[in-house]
This record gives sequence, C-alpha cells and structure tokens, in this order.
Amino acid sequence: MGATKSYEFSVKENRLAKYAKALAHPARIAILKMLASRATCVCGDIVDELPLSQSTVSQHLKELKEAGLIMGEIDGAKVCYCINAKEWKLAQAWINQLFETYKGNNHCC
Repeated sequence: MGATKSYEFSVKENRLAKYAKALAHPARIAILKMLASRATCVCGDIVDELPLSQSTVSQHLKELKEAGLIMGEIDGAKVCYCINAKEWKLAQAWINQLFETYKGNNHCC
C-alpha cells in the first residue's frame, strides 16, 4: 500500500478528510445523532441504543473522538461523551463550504 501523501494537502483539506472518515459509518452517524439530540453528556447509555457490542461501540467512539467531533470525560468507572461544540461548528462550516463549491455544471456526462 502506498503512502497517502497527506502532507501535500492543506491543513483544512486533511481535517475535512478526517471528519469525512469519522462520518463514514452508520454507527458513528447514529452516535452523533444521539449525542447531538441531548442537552447533556451521555454516560453508558450509548451501548444500549445500538445493536453493537461494547467493544465495537468503543472503537466508533474512539474514531469520533480522534476526529474531534466528540469529547469524553471519565466519571468514576465510566466515560461520559458529548458533542465538541467548537469542532462540530467548524466541521459543519467546512463541509458546507465544500458543497457550496459546486457550480452546477449540468452538461457533464
């Protein structure tokens, strides 16, 4: 497998790709929807809401956290998760900018 050459692209392009990777699984979309719909952090309920094992949910949470879209804090024996509001707004703006670059060329293919 070849190198990704991510260093050849801007910081913004790399970060947008990281968001896209984090959004690229239905379980992660479900997790984000759940967290976004609640006004407080979620502690332990995430596994109960999904048809996945604890270890699989943990992997998806790790991906979302690495992308910066969620935050997690240790509360006793469990970790509580919530949307990272600052990063969420940045991701939203950059994704919107990407889609707004389309010029509507209807003469292609």
